[in-house]
Amino acid sequence: MTQEEAGEGSAPREEAVGENADAGMTLEERLNRLDEIVAGLEGGDVELEVGLELFEEGVRHIRRAEGILAEAELRVEELLGEGDALGAQPFGEDGG
Repeated sequence: MTQEEAGEGSAPREEAVGENADAGMTLEERLNRLDEIVAGLEGGDVELEVGLELFEEGVRHIRRAEGILAEAELRVEELLGEGDALGAQPFGEDGG
């Protein structure tokens, strides 16, 4: 049954994306999908099994997004180098 047939034309898709299918997603795509999942779960119109699948998919996207961010942080640190005068500083700290 399609979403339109089920009367859920604007709800997130019911079937969770498989682990292999979402492997090439960008950070932005993952965050957008997480927004869809959260909206669907907050709506309360999701059956338990579908909700659990969506929750599992969301956790997978969060973990992979954290990995993407960690890799980006490592790349920035490598580019700046540990002995570089610029050095990496957390956002919000004044340099001078």
